[in-house]
Amino acid sequence: MRAVFLDLASLAAEDLDLSGFAASVDNWQSYLATTEAQRLDHICDADIVVTNKVVLDEAVLRRAPRLKLICVTATGFNNIALDTARELGIVVSNVVAYATASVVQHVFALMLAHHTRLFSYTRAVQRGDWSRSPQFCLLDYPVRELCGRTLGIVGYGELGKGVARLAEAFDMRVLIAQRPGSELASDRVALDQLLSTADVVSLHVPLLDTTRQLINERALRLMKPDALLINTARGAVVDSLALAEALRDGQIGGAALDVLDTEPPAPDHPLLDPDVPNLIVTPHTAWAGHQARQQVVDETVANIQAFVAGRPRNRVA
Repeated sequence: MRAVFLDLASLAAEDLDLSGFAASVDNWQSYLATTEAQRLDHICDADIVVTNKVVLDEAVLRRAPRLKLICVTATGFNNIALDTARELGIVVSNVVAYATASVVQHVFALMLAHHTRLFSYTRAVQRGDWSRSPQFCLLDYPVRELCGRTLGIVGYGELGKGVARLAEAFDMRVLIAQRPGSELASDRVALDQLLSTADVVSLHVPLLDTTRQLINERALRLMKPDALLINTARGAVVDSLALAEALRDGQIGGAALDVLDTEPPAPDHPLLDPDVPNLIVTPHTAWAGHQARQQVVDETVANIQAFVAGRPRNRVA
């Protein structure tokens, strides 16, 4: 069997053990990246294709006659034409629960940076404000404790549950949003109630028709004026223009984002404007802890080996 990895650079694999890939098949080849124009050349004679974000649409799949398995090195698989894969008998496998510790850690890093005004105080020290202080400390920016604050979790899967567990260690009160379109369960609250009650709202939903721009102008108006919005899910779950305006107007207390609706974003993206206050943006790195990335590799190798043995695992198609 011939296998190819289309976008190895997306795993920043320099510090990872990749030996399992070559040991799993007779012919293994990796490309650091694959452009749209290169897709057919790279997969036309492959039996197995590994991809993170390269789009494998219907037109491409129909022109890859040998293709039998697609391994996605992520949980999300919206870059794969699943219906076409099913029609053509191509197995599609993903990886799950690989980045829980990394994402949860990042969520709380963002939460703590905001509540302790970490970056404001760092800049103040660099400006010399502390050196000029008439007393032993600077108290220019209000610091708030997480203890006793209400955390609203929207999306209570693997990651949402991980965030909730750590929130308990900070003595936070946790609210869980009702799933869109489902009946209200006893341990859930309606989204509107969560938005109006929570001091911190953390998003962990997949990008679906029902979640696209879930946090829009109306939702932001419901939030408390000192509330923090955290998004480590998918950028398009949030209306970028509405969030930028809400922050400028002081409608909410702040936002901390690891994802944007286009990635990489254009330099003029509304949430990269330096005049948007109380905003932290990180470049989609919440998932990228070393252990998490190695787990992606190991799980993908296991998916390939299981398929070769006739027992496909982690199938989504």
